[in-house]
Amino acid sequence: MAHSADIFTLKLPSSLFPLGPGLLRARRRPWASLLSSDIGAPAPPRSYNESCSPDPAEQGGPKTCCTLDDVPLISKCGTYPPESCLFSLIGNVGAFMVALICLLLYGQFLEQSRHSWINTTTLITGCTNAAGLVVVGNFQVDHAKSLHYIGAGVAFPAGLLFVCLHCVLSYHGATAPQDLAMAYLRIVLAAIAFVTLILSGVFFIHESSQLQHGAALCEWVFVIDILVFYGTFCYEFGAVSSETLVAALQPAPGRACKSSGNSSTSTHLNCAPESVAMI
Repeated sequence: MAHSADIFTLKLPSSLFPLGPGLLRARRRPWASLLSSDIGAPAPPRSYNESCSPDPAEQGGPKTCCTLDDVPLISKCGTYPPESCLFSLIGNVGAFMVALICLLLYGQFLEQSRHSWINTTTLITGCTNAAGLVVVGNFQVDHAKSLHYIGAGVAFPAGLLFVCLHCVLSYHGATAPQDLAMAYLRIVLAAIAFVTLILSGVFFIHESSQLQHGAALCEWVFVIDILVFYGTFCYEFGAVSSETLVAALQPAPGRACKSSGNSSTSTHLNCAPESVAMI
C-alpha cells in the first residue's frame, strides 16, 4: 500500500476483479472536515422569499415561516397544492369580477351622460388589471417566476391607476353631499394604496430580511385596501339596472340621465342627450 500526504492507494486481491487487478484510491480527509461534513451540518438559513416546505421536518425544526414575525408575500401562500389551486381559482374569479365591475361602472357613467376620456381610460386600466390577475393566479412564482412577476407588474400598477382615475370621476361627478363624502373616502384609500405599493416595491428589491418583511406587510395592506375600495362601489350599484350593462355594450344616443348612488334612480330633467360610441 503506497500513500502520500493526501492520497493513499490500496491494492485489493485479484479474485475480486475478474477482469483485472483493482486499485482503490481514497483521499485523506482531516477529522475536522469529517465532523463538519454535509451529513451532520445544519440546514442553510432560509431566505425570506423562499416558500415554506409542506413537510415541517424538511426545515430542520419547527415551522418558522408564515408567522407574525415572518409574514409571507401573497404569492408564497399559493405555492403548493391545495393552496395553489385556490390561489388560481381566486385569481380567475377575481379577474372576472374586476372586469364586470369596470364594465358596469363604465355603463353607469354613460347612463349619466358623463362620458369622457377618463371614463374610457378607467375601463381600459380595469381590464388590464384583470388580465394581470389571470397571469398572477395561474403562474405560481416558484414554477414560472418570470410570468408571475410580469403579471404582478401589470396588475398592481394598473389597479392603482384604476382607483386613482375613479377618484377623479367620483369627485367631479358628485351631485350630493353623500357623493362627495364617498369621493373623499376613495381619495384616502387611493392615497394609502399609492404609498403602500411604492414602499412594497422599494423594500422588495433589497435582500435584507427586515425590508422583505416590510415589503410583504405593504403588499398585504395594498391588496386589502384595494378590496375595500372595490367595496365602496356598492354605493353606485344601488342604481344599477339591466339598462346599465346594455348602455356599456351598446350605447344609445337618446339615453336619460341617472343620478349616482342608491338613494335615487329617477331620471333628471333638462338632460341633453348625446351620441356616445364605445372605443
